Amino acid sequence: MKKTNPFRIARYVLNAHELKQLPADQGIEVAIAGRSNAGKSSAINALTDQKSLARTSKTPGRTQQIVIFELDENRRIADLPGYGYAKVPLKLKEHWRNVMARYFKTRKCLRGVVLVMDIRHPMREYDQQMLGWCESVGIPCHVLLTKADKLKRGPAQSTLLKVRRGLPGIASVQVFSSTKKEGLGELVDKLSDWYEYEDKES
Repeated sequence: MKKTNPFRIARYVLNAHELKQLPADQGIEVAIAGRSNAGKSSAINALTDQKSLARTSKTPGRTQQIVIFELDENRRIADLPGYGYAKVPLKLKEHWRNVMARYFKTRKCLRGVVLVMDIRHPMREYDQQMLGWCESVGIPCHVLLTKADKLKRGPAQSTLLKVRRGLPGIASVQVFSSTKKEGLGELVDKLSDWYEYEDKES
């Protein structure tokens, strides 16, 4: 395991409603996706060791734009909109479905996708759609089964194995808890590989 967490330096850069508003298509970008209320913002905050970098809310569906966090001039995190929530207007859902389809097809700097799922409700329609997009363009996907602290170890491991069996070859999966930081080291290692961070000794 890598000794340091390079994601603590992440800082907010911008919100984008259209692809043309995104930073230049260069360097390395990793997208974090997930249905609203799956724990995406909490996972980003746990990854970056910052309590409020990504907004968390008791009202799901707050991320309605692509939010860019910068690690350095060549590395970015893209927080994708969680448009799966029912209370988001249909017109906005359709807008983001189209934007996301184009994002996956055209974004050359996209290195991988972290797909956040509530471990109690995995592999919903939105999740299947994201996996399909990743598979169609050959982008690796790492599934984060969040809120693992809500289940006992046995059921959590059972869900992990069930999800793993149903994933396409481009995808990997792990359990994760933002509150207990369970699985944080595994996530840091996975993303460090994608971002091409060299192993650092303590």
